[in-house]
Amino acid sequence: MGSPAKKSTSQTETALDPDNLRIGRQIRDLRKSKRISLVELSGKVNKSVGYLSQVERGVSALPIPVLQSISTALGVQISWFFHGSDDEPSNEQNYVVRRGSRRTLNYSGMGIREELLSPRLSGQLQMIMTTFEPGASGGKEPRQRKGEEAGYVKSGSLELTIGEQKFLLQAGDSFTISGDEPHLVSNPSTQETEVVWVLADPY
Repeated sequence: MGSPAKKSTSQTETALDPDNLRIGRQIRDLRKSKRISLVELSGKVNKSVGYLSQVERGVSALPIPVLQSISTALGVQISWFFHGSDDEPSNEQNYVVRRGSRRTLNYSGMGIREELLSPRLSGQLQMIMTTFEPGASGGKEPRQRKGEEAGYVKSGSLELTIGEQKFLLQAGDSFTISGDEPHLVSNPSTQETEVVWVLADPY
């Protein structure tokens, strides 16, 4: 009996997480529309061409700091990659976000879901709610943005590391981070943590 046939690339990708595939395709399409090669993007975000190729195919995980770096390199806000419903009434689209119509971004394998609370994908401010599953973190490498950001812990606990300082925040606590401060966030508890972020446009 011969060995079983290998699955084709298309069959393998079909079985992958749909959010990873969607984000990967968005990155690829945006990169190509701006005529930026994988080699050029690799240099901008300090990641290998092989890894970025896997990201574009939805094969590799995409930690938040890496997606932030890719967003900056491609000249868009991270909220550009959010997926949402277009069913909201036209008179509300620029002003109101209904709970059931939030644009979402799931980080498969990381235990993190982000929901865009702002009604527009452009503007000077972005408001995002991040839900961390127990033990989830935003990645092992510090995250750093060009613009300022602030957060409010809606529920649960948040471990926030800014530079060499570490803080444990509880529901009701809030914080601010300047644009040049690398930071890490994680949920050290056994319950979900929800954090509402306000991000200033760095462009």
